[in-house]
Amino acid sequence: MLEKGLSAQSRTTVCRENTAARMGSGDMEVFATPAMVALMENAAMTAVAAELPEGSTTVGAEMNATHIKPSGLGAEITATAVLTEVEGRKLTFNVGARDAGGMIGEGVHIRYVVDRRKFMDKVK
Repeated sequence: MLEKGLSAQSRTTVCRENTAARMGSGDMEVFATPAMVALMENAAMTAVAAELPEGSTTVGAEMNATHIKPSGLGAEITATAVLTEVEGRKLTFNVGARDAGGMIGEGVHIRYVVDRRKFMDKVK
């Protein structure tokens, strides 16, 4: 059952592969904004995965995030997502990311519950 308050965390370590320089979103060796957003999305997806009907998943539709401060190589990053609203198939999450120094990013993320087969049929 999809209820407000469901939450999950996702973690990663800043390495060369998820820096702005490597991902093309900047030219410095710091945690890339696209990597932070992906980590937040993963936390949101994970938060509700076990409560979905069989054959369903969620897909990201909107992300409004602010990247507040940089994190360097070796930093441990934890993203948290909390389900704050359920409107039919539309799910709204508060998301945030932290390193050892505190909050590095925050925002609101919207996902939709979809039938996997029907969704993939649209791709073909």
